[in-house]
Amino acid sequence: MTDKSPATPATTRAVLFHTTGDPDVLTVEEVPLPAPGPGEVLIRVEALGLNRAEALFRAGTYFYQPALPASRNGYEAAGVVEAVGAGVSGFAPGDPVMATPEGELSGHGLYAERVVVPAGNVLRRPETVDAVHGAAAWSTYSTAYGALLEKGGLRPGDHVLITGASSGVGTAALQVANLIGAVPVATTRTAAKKQGLLDAGAAHVITTDDEDVVKEIGRITDGGGAQLIFDAIGGPGFATLGEAASPGGTLIQYGWLDGRPTVMPLNWPLTVIGYNNVALSADPAGRRRAARFIGAGLRSGALAPVVGATFDGLERMPDAHRLMESNAHTGKIVVTVRH
Repeated sequence: MTDKSPATPATTRAVLFHTTGDPDVLTVEEVPLPAPGPGEVLIRVEALGLNRAEALFRAGTYFYQPALPASRNGYEAAGVVEAVGAGVSGFAPGDPVMATPEGELSGHGLYAERVVVPAGNVLRRPETVDAVHGAAAWSTYSTAYGALLEKGGLRPGDHVLITGASSGVGTAALQVANLIGAVPVATTRTAAKKQGLLDAGAAHVITTDDEDVVKEIGRITDGGGAQLIFDAIGGPGFATLGEAASPGGTLIQYGWLDGRPTVMPLNWPLTVIGYNNVALSADPAGRRRAARFIGAGLRSGALAPVVGATFDGLERMPDAHRLMESNAHTGKIVVTVRH
């Protein structure tokens, strides 16, 4: 099929924002829907997985600013192929898929009922994985895979300390660590999420409001420290995490929830890595490796996305963003799309 199906509408409903601000700036509007061009795929979206970057982008605090007015948003979607453009041989109408956008979010964000994306940004979704869990898979597992395995060199038997572990990426990291035989140690602020993290695969959970991370890691590792630390928080506390690392250990900062400048640890030798998943996703070879790893894990059941909450309909996107900013959930937030 080289053209858009005649049954496909010329417009689609999408979530836009015309000014930065709180979640209420998100509105649902009708926008043009182009036919898929050469190398492109048209997807009927069934579910959207939310990422913290999207809340930062909406608020104007991401690492680049949105193009206003009428900015799009959204890094992650799952659905079904409706049509393919010329030269696309790997997908056909009816295929269940997961997708990421072509580039910057303002022009290519996926919060919509239908989207057109390059075929290289589309991944086949295992038949055993529904759209809700498919929308919760790529960003979380590719970040965990890229950081822990490709950059961090995590090995069987290694202890990995995962901060902010109740997030979508955090729960994915627990499963990736378990899959290769490592020992995941999760941190969370209070005991409210402790059992949920144990259920999600944590071997140990440290509650930072009433437990000392360095002392607890020392106890868990018999004084050896964690070979890898996977940090979502940054800020001044990053320096303290260095004290929880084993000699010659690796610290990877992939998030910046603290908001203050990150302070480097002083107990060298350590390897410190600032991780951005765009580097993996933009590299065809890296994307292929991640897709094979994630696909195999999803099919076997070793990787099972943790969905903390679902919201029905694009109109609920502001509510979903509010929950994400509250940090009250464990796992991924997903918005389902009505047709």
